[in-house]
Amino acid sequence: MEEVGFSLDRLAKQLDDLLWFQRVGDLAEIDKVFIPTVPNPHEEATYGIENERHPFKMWAYVFVPRELDRNRKHPLLLLPHGGVHADFTTYYTHIVRELVGQGYVVVAPEYRGSTGYGRDYYEAIDYGGLEVDDTVAARDWALESFSFLDPDRVGILGWSHGGLIALMAVFDHPAKFQVAYAGVPVSDLVARMGYQTQDYRDLYSAEHHIGKTANEDVEEYRRRSPAWNAEKLRTPLLVHTNTNDRDVHVLEVEHLIKSLEAADKEFEYRIYEDVPGGHSFNRMDTPAAHRSRQEIYEFLARYLKK
Repeated sequence: MEEVGFSLDRLAKQLDDLLWFQRVGDLAEIDKVFIPTVPNPHEEATYGIENERHPFKMWAYVFVPRELDRNRKHPLLLLPHGGVHADFTTYYTHIVRELVGQGYVVVAPEYRGSTGYGRDYYEAIDYGGLEVDDTVAARDWALESFSFLDPDRVGILGWSHGGLIALMAVFDHPAKFQVAYAGVPVSDLVARMGYQTQDYRDLYSAEHHIGKTANEDVEEYRRRSPAWNAEKLRTPLLVHTNTNDRDVHVLEVEHLIKSLEAADKEFEYRIYEDVPGGHSFNRMDTPAAHRSRQEIYEFLARYLKK
């Protein structure tokens, strides 16, 4: 039955990919590329040679504004999707349209663990670890591939788990990003394991995942948590959360905020009070969501627009 599930995921992915061209193709030239990234440490050694492995091969979406003047340099935005074993779908249509409409080239990596590419891709997940390196690899690939991108104007934005990736990417690679936005970001996996369900905890402790519970290895969960890495921040950052979020509870993001403040970091944040939509409050198509996204876009433009 699991193999049937993986097959259905592949079909759903292929159908949704077609929708991108229908829903965004008027504004953007769209491509889906297959690129190398950091090897999967759980794969068999290459030709039996210890510590030698082939690169992990990753899909990524590319959106280039149709009106872009390719004789000039333009900013790049990385947009890692949210969700554990989720994928980049047309759920993000209006966000991509808004970003492309502002002249950004958008690259959305389907980092390891994403759904829609079969069991091996799914079970290669490295939550808060190598998937961050996958996102950085997508950034590096784009800059190497497109001469019209400006390496000094690269930003990253993400929501939920994508927000965690955005945070960890700028923490670990501060020279590669000029600005970051993290919306309702997963921020403290130790706390998260405490208030989530047993099924959710089982997902993380699965053999192909972290492989241990938080109780068995607190330090490993801390290592993968932005709130416990806040002292690394060197990049302009905006953080949003919502008090009625029942997926990433506001307490996680408050821990991140307090950790950044304790480390004397300069950043901006806003805690929204009970905005309808909860976890998805500013990814929806409501006046409140549009106002919130406008705040995000104005923040990004400070560092990416000339």
